[in-house]
Amino acid sequence: MNRMHPLRTLALTALILALCAGSALAASKVFDVNQEFYPYYPSLIKWNKSSVPFNEPRNCGGCHSKQYKEWNGSVHSLAFKDPVYQGELNKGVKAVGHDIARQCEGCHSPAGVVTGEVKGPGNAGLSDMALAGVSCDICHSISGTTHWQTPSHEPENGSFILTPGVETTEGQTLIKRGPFKPSDNCGAGFHKCEESSLHLQADLCAGCHQVYHYDAHFPIEATYLEWKHGPYAQKEILCQDCHMVDTETFKKSADEFRKPERGEYRHYFNGANFLLSYLAAGAAKKAGDEKLAKSLMQQYDMAVERLKSAADLELSPVYRDGRLAEVKVRVKNIRAGHNLPTSLTNVREMWLEITAKDEAGKVIMTSGSLTPEGSLPADTRSFNSDGMGNDFHFAIDPWKVTAFSRHETIPPRGFKDVHYGFPANGAKTVTVEAKLRFRQAGQKEAEALLGAVPKDIDLKAIYGLDKVPALPVVDMVVKQANFATSQ
Repeated sequence: MNRMHPLRTLALTALILALCAGSALAASKVFDVNQEFYPYYPSLIKWNKSSVPFNEPRNCGGCHSKQYKEWNGSVHSLAFKDPVYQGELNKGVKAVGHDIARQCEGCHSPAGVVTGEVKGPGNAGLSDMALAGVSCDICHSISGTTHWQTPSHEPENGSFILTPGVETTEGQTLIKRGPFKPSDNCGAGFHKCEESSLHLQADLCAGCHQVYHYDAHFPIEATYLEWKHGPYAQKEILCQDCHMVDTETFKKSADEFRKPERGEYRHYFNGANFLLSYLAAGAAKKAGDEKLAKSLMQQYDMAVERLKSAADLELSPVYRDGRLAEVKVRVKNIRAGHNLPTSLTNVREMWLEITAKDEAGKVIMTSGSLTPEGSLPADTRSFNSDGMGNDFHFAIDPWKVTAFSRHETIPPRGFKDVHYGFPANGAKTVTVEAKLRFRQAGQKEAEALLGAVPKDIDLKAIYGLDKVPALPVVDMVVKQANFATSQ
């Protein structure tokens, strides 16, 4: 009987072990969830629980009036009260239950979730701290992150640790963290101050700006990873360098990859969500708070200006056989450090509206004009996403979207080209006007969400809305060019 050579035996044994290991790996789950480690799952917040309370923003405003005024009226301050969010949350709870919808609450009212105060949609009966959304004592109580311990091993769904303070033998000690070395008498005896390197990193923001499906862990929102995999991360321009400064400083940071000076940082947290500021300003006016309404309209103006600063268009002719065959429109992301648009890209709408006229002013081609009902025509050239569910059919609700069937956003400093064909109508020259337009959502989606707000949120009483108005549209860029129809 022939005996197998020892080396062949060793090789065969290694192969069998490798195949067994491969089978074990194939049988394992891709996304392991440790619900003991994450007790608020699918929100991935962690809380170093103690008797130390969270402090509502007005308490902070007593010593930090400038920062409080900047924050008050920001999208962070409105994160929980936002009626569009509340409508989405209410729909989610009815569709999949509160245990799953808690994923959203974790980033929209972190203190309300960990203390157990927020138990579902609506504002009724909640403390000022819960209603304050992402307030001073949330960001300045973050003591760490668990980004690499999440089911996806990426930042997602609020993967940060809250430690508002500690219990000592002498009683409670409040601890607030910030990016710089504390000054003498920092905290004025009310709280202890700690320097935190995390507050100088984009990882501070990552957990809530990476929204993943609660079970499939698909990134429905991937703002942080869009940034991290782009040139702004490579140049060390962080979230804070663009969103915690005024508009002119933002432009310098984006154009020159220049970090702001310490004195240039503000607590505006301004981005593209002008609709939220617009609605909240209406509510403040109706409540008689003109000061807050003015602050909110300043946020609105900043958001609109940022959108108008983020992109650019280039128009150029394409000739074939000496005749104008097409006009190429290049859409460029010139200042957004993440993709354009970002966040819920399957809800937000950014599109091109094109009008071409001959030398007599007669319209010879149009594309992307809103219908009388406020919808976009099917052939509109859009830069957003289409979601799909497990069945690979269209889906828009975040608890259903497990993948994108189409993803047409523009990366930082990137571009997309769109070509428009032209009919030969005898014109000698054509004038082409291109508009890059943006709104927070489609008209029907907005009507559905605002129509789903909880009963305690009376849109007429709070916002003065008898019905959902036509959503405001921002013209981010408008360009015109004249082209000869023959060479």
